[in-house]
Amino acid sequence: MTRSTERPAVTTPPTTDLDDATALRHQLADQLGAAGHTRTPSVDHALRTVPRHAFAPEVPLHAAYANDIIPTRHGDNGTITSSISAPWLQADMLESARIQPGHSVLEIGSGGYNAALLFELVGPTGQVTTLDIDPAVTDRATRFLSQTGYDQVRVVTADAEHLPAEVVPDGGFDAIVVTVDTWDLPWIDALAEGGRLIAPLRLHGYHWAIGFTKDQGALHSDEPLTVCGFVAMQGDGAWHTNRRTVPGTGVHLFWEDGTPLPVDQLAPALTREPTVTRTGITVGGQEPFDALTLYLAGALPGFCRLEVDPDGNNGVLNPPPGHWPGAAIVRGTSLARLATERIGDGDDGKGRYEFVVHGHGTQGHLAAQEMAEQVRHWHLNHRGALCPRIAAHPAASCAPAGTDHVPHVFAKKHTRITVSWPIVPGSAALLLGPGTCQAR
Repeated sequence: MTRSTERPAVTTPPTTDLDDATALRHQLADQLGAAGHTRTPSVDHALRTVPRHAFAPEVPLHAAYANDIIPTRHGDNGTITSSISAPWLQADMLESARIQPGHSVLEIGSGGYNAALLFELVGPTGQVTTLDIDPAVTDRATRFLSQTGYDQVRVVTADAEHLPAEVVPDGGFDAIVVTVDTWDLPWIDALAEGGRLIAPLRLHGYHWAIGFTKDQGALHSDEPLTVCGFVAMQGDGAWHTNRRTVPGTGVHLFWEDGTPLPVDQLAPALTREPTVTRTGITVGGQEPFDALTLYLAGALPGFCRLEVDPDGNNGVLNPPPGHWPGAAIVRGTSLARLATERIGDGDDGKGRYEFVVHGHGTQGHLAAQEMAEQVRHWHLNHRGALCPRIAAHPAASCAPAGTDHVPHVFAKKHTRITVSWPIVPGSAALLLGPGTCQAR
């Protein structure tokens, strides 16, 4: 392919920098291959070819090739608004996209580096379009893509919620790779039939990188889900937490999907000692249980996520970590929430924990029993199964969303998301242990 003769933006002597960068780039590619994140020669070649450091000249060379994100832009409040994603996640998503030479690919959420990787995959007969709402981000991407010889990548400044018609090729894109957290998937019409869409989709605030194939106008996942985190979508597609605060408690409840419920009446419930309902289901200290929380989000009406101010006087013990609000349900003036209780050291010394449910309020014990029963149901029927399958149908092709809870269906603006959970009989679930779709 044609390369620009302009030298990449570097801050160290060219010869030393290029030698060191090449060694670090190959070292990173080796690491990703050994961990199973790269599985095809084409993705491995792209990672060994594109100079990641040239897209992040602000950081030291070793940091540019660390297996971690590189923040590149911050908002006024210090929040990261643009970054170069962690290489392991980029590799996973590139593999999931199944891109071939000659493909036409759209990237939503720009920066330059990932677009260059995509261009290596499509080759000189393909086309890559990278789009971002922030002109500072697209200006940066344009500059670095030109400096590194990838000026054939088309860079577009636009709100992805309203994809400009002129950027969509006849028949649609062969692949769309979304590199920002998205609450919805408004790009089905822009994707070719049989094409791939890879996106970090938010379901009740839980983030999953999901690979979809378009089949008969809808999207269907067909491989394991990956827990991940990206910068937030901006513009008209930005998600809203629907945050509600229980007065005087420092307890906050979030409804990103579903109808927000009143919370003012919950304050008295948090002044009482909670009931504790044991589930009998355990988890290792280093064992993720993301599949359980996704299951509960779809199974339980009134599901929400709970966050606690660290200095609040709220009566909520064992608060969830701030970066991962806990699972909860509201039942009138009562509340139940999922918690864990350490019951031993575990075989690895990292601890063994039992899932318990705390009930707050006069009917909290009933809400806790309801949630505990769903935890047991997940364990007996789904814990040892393959990953859930996610389907996204255009909202226009579905019946209007009602106010009644439909299990494992998330009604969004453009789509209806359905989560299907394969079933494994209880004895098999106990033998197989946790599912394969847990976080890496």
